[in-house]
Amino acid sequence: MQLVLASTSPRRRELLALLGLSFDVCSPTFEERPIPGLSPRDQVTYFALEKARSVAQARPHDLVLGSDTVIELDGKLLGKPVNLDDARSMLTRLTGRAHHVHTAVALCGKVRGIESVEVVTAMVLMKPDTNHAIERYLATHESLGKAGAYSIQGAGGDLVERIDGDYTAVVGLPVKVVARLLLSVGYPVSQNIEALYRRKPYPNWSRFMA
Repeated sequence: MQLVLASTSPRRRELLALLGLSFDVCSPTFEERPIPGLSPRDQVTYFALEKARSVAQARPHDLVLGSDTVIELDGKLLGKPVNLDDARSMLTRLTGRAHHVHTAVALCGKVRGIESVEVVTAMVLMKPDTNHAIERYLATHESLGKAGAYSIQGAGGDLVERIDGDYTAVVGLPVKVVARLLLSVGYPVSQNIEALYRRKPYPNWSRFMA
């Protein structure tokens, strides 16, 4: 049984690789379209599960891991910006305030009847926009393709004051939860998770988690 990551995100590939596992990468065929009326947590759960299901349908004998991340501000979902103007608007709304990052992880194995999903939520407090920090950040073009228009592991970390919760969930894949889900279905994970979280071997991880 092969582990398959249902994502083309380089960040998720890097985080899953921290567990020292062999895995394939497969792009999910599910098309993300927000459903009106769903809460951000329910939305991210639905997206992660459908991504995993779409790949599990094509690879029924394998174990498929799907994930999705959304930003919640004032009870509303913030997705990925469509352009830099949209990114500017998002970052302006977030500046100086706290918001929640929800990341869902789904595990599917069609032949074995495996289907589970878990959501991890972290709180992120953004710095005030002093000295035109947002404009400097937008010039990097890092905002594009990122939920909430920032990348905490990159230059976007300079916009963040602090986080409460799992740093890897904010990046896009809560490694501790992934390991627990894999172990729960008998998939071996040899990496010592507590030691991994002490080492924090990912950009900006030690910056935000003591």
